[in-house]
Amino acid sequence: MNFSDFNLKDTIQQAITDAGFKEPSPVQKDAIPLILEGNDIIAQAQTGTGKTAAFGLPIMNMMKADGSVEGLVIVPTRELAMQVSDELFRFGKLSNLKTATVYGGTAYTRQIDRVKQASIVVATPGRLQDLLMSGKIKINPQFVVLDEADEMLDMGFLDEIKNIFTFLPKERQTLMFSATMPNAIRKLAQQILKDPKTIAITKSESTNENITQNYYVVQERERDDALVRLIDYKNPDKCIIFCRMKKEVDRLVSHLTSQGFKVSGLHGDMEQRQREVTIRAFKQGGVDIFVATDVAARGLDVNDVTHVFNYHIPFDSESYVHRIGRTGRAGKTGEAITLVTPSELRTIKRIEKDVGTTMATQVIPTRQEVQNSKSDELIAKIAGTQVTQRAIDLVKTLQHDIDIVTISHLLASMIQEEQNIKGKDSIGLGLEEIELLIQRAVQSRGNDRNRNGNGRRRRSGGNGGGNRSGGREGRNRDGHRGSRNSSSRQRD
Repeated sequence: MNFSDFNLKDTIQQAITDAGFKEPSPVQKDAIPLILEGNDIIAQAQTGTGKTAAFGLPIMNMMKADGSVEGLVIVPTRELAMQVSDELFRFGKLSNLKTATVYGGTAYTRQIDRVKQASIVVATPGRLQDLLMSGKIKINPQFVVLDEADEMLDMGFLDEIKNIFTFLPKERQTLMFSATMPNAIRKLAQQILKDPKTIAITKSESTNENITQNYYVVQERERDDALVRLIDYKNPDKCIIFCRMKKEVDRLVSHLTSQGFKVSGLHGDMEQRQREVTIRAFKQGGVDIFVATDVAARGLDVNDVTHVFNYHIPFDSESYVHRIGRTGRAGKTGEAITLVTPSELRTIKRIEKDVGTTMATQVIPTRQEVQNSKSDELIAKIAGTQVTQRAIDLVKTLQHDIDIVTISHLLASMIQEEQNIKGKDSIGLGLEEIELLIQRAVQSRGNDRNRNGNGRRRRSGGNGGGNRSGGREGRNRDGHRGSRNSSSRQRD
């Protein structure tokens, strides 16, 4: 299926082509026709599945561009508001549809002026409620979208959302998008949607088939060396490195900068102005490597990210899907790379099962392998370079004192010196070691199931004390498994 099958306006179709979009994603295939028919919808889909285009393209196709606010999109964070606004602007610019972004931390006056000129407003709940309640803006949108609805409820915005809808027209088309569907979301949907059509994208469908997923097994002390080696080897055009904590972001930015990379970081402690400048620099090519925490990068939408690196494996499967969804966008291919220690192999297998995907085991290339790869790239680049008059004049000047063969050797040495690969020759575990560790993990998991089974049989026999003891012994022998499960339950 192609986007042309939706029979959108020529200006919208041209914007899709200009953006490099080819085939619609699963959520786009399901949502766009239903929205064009005028239905309210409630769609369950993970972050990174193309939801902005799923609601943006059809509502823009139905807009009149009459100078009034025809569409309202409510999102949980400032970063997501900016990203959604940028993407909608790209889709609507040929149709003369302007967007305005409304969020806290900036002056009211400028935002109010932009709302007056906009066809679509993208807003966070807090600032939008302030503007509506104070009467600073009055809007009558025909289309209203709640994006990342579950995230807004998790952040405590339920009351604000309910209040916002009291200022909106009753005759409207309402679209709700959410990664999960807890009871609070379903109750809210009943209050604000009319006979909605339901869309659900399964986990397997939400994992982009255009993304190659690999993992590398290293010792904890080797993470930094492994990351640098892989960046040298993969040579990404633009990549994101995900960390768990803010201090890791700051440390990695310093470390990678010292290695000569153009890198910037993003985390929750940064001022809003600084965050905006950082994201803009990454999108416009001022930096090639972006180091971020999960929270800071939520909603980050850059279509030309070629690689995603998980410096640490995420705690849960949904975070993994969210992270790798930053690459392989708009029909392009991408690669997700995860660094794990031997003790984290179980987590890899659990994520594979939860997400319905397979990650390939890889070995970190040696220093010589990277050097050989760089040399091949250099040869291809030299062969494809056009000779300039200035280069001819330079060689003629050098030939007065040096023969042509020596000149070639000197120039090649200068170039190769810039491509010198640092670090020890071998990093991480080999394939045989990794396969052995995986076999042990599988056997250990089988033993755990046997122990749990014995515990259940004892419990049916009425020996409660034996059950509790057996359960504790099983978790202790499991090597930290009990503590990870416990922390996961607390986060849920």
